[in-house]
Formats: sequence, structure tokens, C-alpha cells
Amino acid sequence: MNAFTLIVTLVLATGASAFATPLVARLATQVGMVDEVDDRRMHAQPKPRLGGVALFLGFSFALFGVVGYLIANHKLLDLDSIHDVLGLLFGSTLILMVGLWDDIMGMKPKTKFIAQLVVAAISLLYGFDIKGLDNPLHRGDYIQFPLWLSAPLTLLWYLVLMNAINFIDGLDGLLAGLTAISGMSLLIIELTHGHPELALVLAALVGGALGFLPFNFNPAKIILGDCGALFIGYVFATVSIIGTSKFLISINLIIPLIVLALPILDTAVTIVRRAWAGKKITEGDRGHFHHQLIFRFGLNVPQAVLLIYVLCIALGAVALLLSRGVGPLKLAGI
Repeated sequence: MNAFTLIVTLVLATGASAFATPLVARLATQVGMVDEVDDRRMHAQPKPRLGGVALFLGFSFALFGVVGYLIANHKLLDLDSIHDVLGLLFGSTLILMVGLWDDIMGMKPKTKFIAQLVVAAISLLYGFDIKGLDNPLHRGDYIQFPLWLSAPLTLLWYLVLMNAINFIDGLDGLLAGLTAISGMSLLIIELTHGHPELALVLAALVGGALGFLPFNFNPAKIILGDCGALFIGYVFATVSIIGTSKFLISINLIIPLIVLALPILDTAVTIVRRAWAGKKITEGDRGHFHHQLIFRFGLNVPQAVLLIYVLCIALGAVALLLSRGVGPLKLAGI
């Protein structure tokens, strides 16, 4: 697998997503699947909210087609890589269904949490689990996790990333752009460390986000909805978990935390803030980081989104340097 294959995957995903997005927007509008205006939402007009379907179609079309071609032409023979890609496609389809159910029918927060947990558990049983870590004090010494620790840590990882990504989806173009930037950062990192199948998955995700972004940037014609946010979070979580068996876990779990630091930190602050105020953690508000850029610092939506893009690019650069052994990890001998 070479750079040309990754470029083809990205272009196919971009084209398929761009083609599918206006069709999905029209369908969502006609059947009444729109995000209404209320006190906690930032748009002034109702928006069709099934954009995640279009992004997923671009992602799955490119990944399914390219992987099928590679297998048929004997260019992808690693059974572990095929196992990982097929499992990720299946798991992402399941979580998309959960998000669609919530977007169309509405789910209670507890029910949605349980559904996310079920999908994470299925992925765990399939073999996507955090098995252990490299001892930072003794290089080359691997610490194997017992099942009672590995299983809950894996489930927690899935739940944290899926919900962190879902929480930050609050401004036009924010999550789609963050996905493209963070996905490209992780793609470069995985490629430089010899994980082409993970780079392939990320190329499809980046392409899907890029094809969707022109329709989602302010003023948005369509939004991702829960189906898109949960799907994106699932892909990021799974790619990082798969990478733990191929790269130093002490680094591989740190890298996504750095690349996705904004949504993860925003989620942590949101939970503490709502709990401190005596509110339900699942109760929506306008206290997120991206909201503060608008209401406290006076930025408009495009300015706030572009600023967050810049921060994501900076975080991606830091993650790339750390993954190459530059900085504190190198000093620590990791």
C-alpha cells in the first residue's frame, strides 16, 4: 500500500460524500428530520440533521471499494489488517444506527448511553481491546492487563471519545473541520510508524469530512446530527485502540488525547461545571468552549471555528513531534 492508494481513498471518499450530502439534506428536509431552533442551538433556521449519513457513505464507499480492490489484486494479504478494517466498518455501521435512532426517534440519555456501551462491548468482543502498556520506567518491559482491567478501560475509552466528539458538535463546520484536521494528523502519524491500514481508514474519514464540509460550514445547509458525531468518535476510538497492539501504547493512547484535546477537555469541564451547578450532565447549554469564544470574546461563528481549526493544527503538530520521539517522551526514554 502506497501514498497513491491513500490519495485515491481520500479522493473517492471526498467525492462520494460531496455527492451524497445534498441528497441526504433533501431527504431529511422532506421527511421532517430537521434540527429546530431553541435556546441552546446556534443556528437561526431549522437545519436537516442527518449529515452523518452522507459522511458515512463517503467513508464506507471509499474504504469498501479500495480494500476490495487491494484484496482482489493480492495487494492486501495481512489477515489482521483485513480483520481490523472489516470490524471497524461493522462497528461504525452499528453506532451510526444508534445515532440515527436518536436523530429520528429521540432517545433518553440513559438509553443512548446503554446503546453506546453495547456497541463498545461488541467491538471489545470482536478483538478491539486495550491489552496492556509499555513500562515507561523500563524500556521494552510490557505490562499485560488482566481482563478485569482491560475490558472496562476499553469500554471507557470508547464512551469518552464518542461523547467528547458529540459534545463539541455545536457550531457550523466545527466538527467536520476538526475531523479532517485531526484525522490527517493521525494519518501522518500512523503512516510514519508503518500502519498503512490505519492510515487507509483515516484517509477515508478525512475524505468524507472534506466532502461534507462545504455544505456544513457557516451558514450550514445540513448538520451532522448524533449519527455523524457518534460515528466519528467511534472511528477515532477504534483506530487508536487498534494502534495499541502495533505501537507503544504509552504513546499511542497519548497521541489521540493530544490531537483531540479540545473536545476531551471541553467534555471534562462541561461535566464538572454542570455537576457543580446541580444540573444533569446530559442537560444541554451554551457553556462549551466554542460558545464562550462567541458570547464572552465576541467572535462570530466562522471566526470561532477557524480559531479552533488553528488550535487543532497546533495540537496535531505537537502530537506528531511526540510520536517521533521529540520532547518529554524522548526525555523519559519512551
